[in-house]
Amino acid sequence: PRDMPAAYTAECAACHTAYPPGMLPARSWQRIMSGLDKHYGTDASLDAATVQKLSAWLQTHAGTYKRVAEEPPQDRITRSAWFERKHRQIEPAVWKHTSVKSAANCAACHTGADQGNYDDDNLRFPAGLDARYRRAWSD
Repeated sequence: PRDMPAAYTAECAACHTAYPPGMLPARSWQRIMSGLDKHYGTDASLDAATVQKLSAWLQTHAGTYKRVAEEPPQDRITRSAWFERKHRQIEPAVWKHTSVKSAANCAACHTGADQGNYDDDNLRFPAGLDARYRRAWSD
């Protein structure tokens, strides 16, 4: 969304991809924002006003379509049914490679991730990754 609060980029994108709010349903965002003191093993606490502003924005722009109808386990985008289906051909070793680090590092492969663009036409084969894994790429 064009109205992304500066705090979302400054606070959230400082540690990970600024995930588009449409990737999760509103209830997932609500739980994530109410548990920032234990945000996936990290204390990502923010002041109350920032939490309120970001929570409202995330829930307003949360996914409402079929792809995000189900709340993923642990509210993890990478555990959602649509993510797993879309990435089913990616071998587990790829997520652990030094140039990828984890499935949550969207920008390792999606060149437009920082702008919320995950189009398959903008995929990049991660640096240093063995060519045998290339069969999962649709380029």
